[in-house]
Amino acid sequence: MTTLKTIVLFLSITLFISCNKNDKSDTKTTINKKAASNYIKLNKAEEIINQTIAEHGGDLYKTAHYAFVFRDNKYQFKNDGANYKYTKTTTKGKDTIKDILKNSTFYRVINGKPVTLTEKEIAIGSGAINSVFYFAMLPHKLNDAAVNSKYIESTTINNKNYDVIEITFDEEGGGEDHDDVFYYWINKDTKKIDYLAYSYKVNNGGVRFRSAYNTRVIDGITFQDYINYKADIDTPLKDLPSLYEAGKLKELSKVKTENIINLNN
Repeated sequence: MTTLKTIVLFLSITLFISCNKNDKSDTKTTINKKAASNYIKLNKAEEIINQTIAEHGGDLYKTAHYAFVFRDNKYQFKNDGANYKYTKTTTKGKDTIKDILKNSTFYRVINGKPVTLTEKEIAIGSGAINSVFYFAMLPHKLNDAAVNSKYIESTTINNKNYDVIEITFDEEGGGEDHDDVFYYWINKDTKKIDYLAYSYKVNNGGVRFRSAYNTRVIDGITFQDYINYKADIDTPLKDLPSLYEAGKLKELSKVKTENIINLNN
């Protein structure tokens, strides 16, 4: 009887150890499969964009808090990881108008009092303020979830070598101007954006080409001004650098970000 109990106990222990080993093996396999499914290989465009973001400011953008002046209006942006707050302050006569975009929610305050806006006013105001900060913080937003990037080619402009990246946007999360198309010419040596171009469809559409100048680094983050050029509406973005080199683009304006202050200091 004692022998029978011993045999049963032995078999029970052996079965438990065997099951435990199988469980560990299955768990390891599950973890490995999960790790494999979470691994996403970046394409060439994404790799270049990440290098460019790193060169322009990288992780400093995540907590950046700056103020600047653009076309006589005061702007501030404050980033906190995925959260952000953009503010535009305008003075008209005795009125102080603040447009605020906080995590995609737009509202307006005049002389300290919130005002009611129509859906159209919200769309226009939100688009206007978002556009200013999009360009001011380039290339910070170029790897957002709604962004699609594509490597176009390697080329030269004024004897310098560039990687050309195309950026388009998903309709969901891409904003009011999700159907805009951007090209970025990224200097292969500096990883900076020296030129950009875009085509848009609002207000009867258009094509623009921008050349960066006055590049400066303020507490680790790069800010640039741009000369803004106009091209015929049907001009392929890919052809704009050759037209620029030939002097065939019409200068429209200068896009200048002035009096930049790091408010985290």
